[in-house]
Amino acid sequence: MKNKCVYPGSFDPPTFGHLDIIGRASVIFDEVHVAVLNNTSKKRMFSLEDRIAVLDAETKVFGNITVHSFDGLLVDFMKKTGIDVVVRGVRNNTDLDIEDQMANTNKILKPDMETVLLIANPKLNHLSSSIIKELIRLRADVGSFVPKSVLQMIKRRK
Repeated sequence: MKNKCVYPGSFDPPTFGHLDIIGRASVIFDEVHVAVLNNTSKKRMFSLEDRIAVLDAETKVFGNITVHSFDGLLVDFMKKTGIDVVVRGVRNNTDLDIEDQMANTNKILKPDMETVLLIANPKLNHLSSSIIKELIRLRADVGSFVPKSVLQMIKRRK
């Protein structure tokens, strides 16, 4: 299967789990479009610009990644960019249930859309941005969970 896909998320902050999914998608697809959600109604730990900069820098090694931001519905972003495949990472049964609901809802909104689920690397399946943010708030060392560019972003916040 070769074509293009979108890997959407808040990436607040980007983790090694996110980068693993992006890297694996980059082998399957000719183009991977990482779409960073700009949801202004939610309080984010890191700015949209910082999240995009980190993802852009960390994914250059793959050679076929483009990082974007988007507002609103993912299906609207997909229609605008002509992308029909969304890639999502699944860590556990809870993620699977949520992704199943989202895939079915999105399929109704965009019938030509397909969802590809990639099972998380077992060494990384414990990672979530929510846990990382809580560790950051508690001033824990998150160096084994996020790339150095995220650690630099954390230092700038202090």
